[in-house]
Amino acid sequence: MTHPTNRRSLLAGAALGGAALATTGAQAKAQTRAGTAREVYELRTYRLVHGPMKERLDAYLKTAFIPAARRAGYGPVGVFTVAVGPDSPSVLVLIPHPSIEDFVALPERLTVDTSYPKAAAPFSSAAPKGPAYTSLDVKLMRAFPHVPRIELPEASASNAPRIFELRTYFSHSDAAGTTKIGMFDTGSEIERFRRTGLTPVFFAQDLTGVRLPSLTYMLTFPDLATRERNWRAFESDPAWRRLIATPGLTDTEITTGIDDRILSPTPYSQI
Repeated sequence: MTHPTNRRSLLAGAALGGAALATTGAQAKAQTRAGTAREVYELRTYRLVHGPMKERLDAYLKTAFIPAARRAGYGPVGVFTVAVGPDSPSVLVLIPHPSIEDFVALPERLTVDTSYPKAAAPFSSAAPKGPAYTSLDVKLMRAFPHVPRIELPEASASNAPRIFELRTYFSHSDAAGTTKIGMFDTGSEIERFRRTGLTPVFFAQDLTGVRLPSLTYMLTFPDLATRERNWRAFESDPAWRRLIATPGLTDTEITTGIDDRILSPTPYSQI
């Protein structure tokens, strides 16, 4: 768990990192769908080594962290392993927060939960010879104005088979990053996603990270074959082809790279 002091430092960095890409107050109010507050997403990456680590971490997340976080008003909480991409083995935990203040307050709310300390004890008091993970990275993101909240896949309710794709787009400047966000949030690209079967879970501006400015989004599919088929449909869409050929909107002008991972949900994931 990130120490509260470190979380406050992270919060300060998030404010600085997000300032250049933020819209004005009037623009944000006009863009936010029906006045819905935009969630803040915390993405934890627990790095592991093969062996008993994952079992220990799963036990903590399933029996201690997720129940307590839900009681405190956070979630739904997604837990994933990397099926295709870097950082395997690792476990990714996606936590929606109502606000940045709620992100800062989470550790204290967990400590006053009457059931959490006992349930979390094996994790919190793990000895150096039996850790639950080797290191932890935390990234903060803020939902796009027009997709202000997590969109739960229908398959999540029944825990039906599903996969997720987590993509991050990097830009070379704040202006380029703002333009890329605009292509998604106000340039109808998200609607093209929906139309061609690229089902969103969230779209967000990264507030912290090692290669800012950047944006991150998550899609869901029933399987890899559907993913391949639907991406081909999207990439052949005439409107999208025209959009990415528009001067000022081409990949070479506003995007410096993409990180792409295929994730599998754990059996207890709520997303």
